Amino acid sequence: MITIEEKNMETVSAFIEAFWNQSDMDCTEQFLSTDYQELSYQSKEGLKQFAGKILEAFPDKQYTVEEIIAQGEKVLVRMVVKGTHKGVFFGIAPTGNSIDVTLYRQYRVVDGMIAEHRGWIDMMTMWRQIKAN
Repeated sequence: MITIEEKNMETVSAFIEAFWNQSDMDCTEQFLSTDYQELSYQSKEGLKQFAGKILEAFPDKQYTVEEIIAQGEKVLVRMVVKGTHKGVFFGIAPTGNSIDVTLYRQYRVVDGMIAEHRGWIDMMTMWRQIKAN
């Protein structure tokens, strides 16, 4: 018998693959609830806009889940994003440098849909890697 935590981790993993790795911006309709709360990027549209900026700046970006745990509705994810700086990123022209940055995501999954998200990324490491010569 699959637990609710296992189902919630599967939902979050599938969302990360579709949205962040496959850049399927429309998958938000499949994975995010109608009352979805975005606590890092202000809104569902803000999330899509940020993901678009990442895709433009790092077209070869790849997110890898390193750890995922769940308790009830909450799912915590530690992952790494790797890519090559090939487009403008927050005003910084492409450098061709690689990034390898850790980020954390917290999701709340209700009835199989992601109802809430907040995230943290190690921007200091990212800026250092982008600007390195």
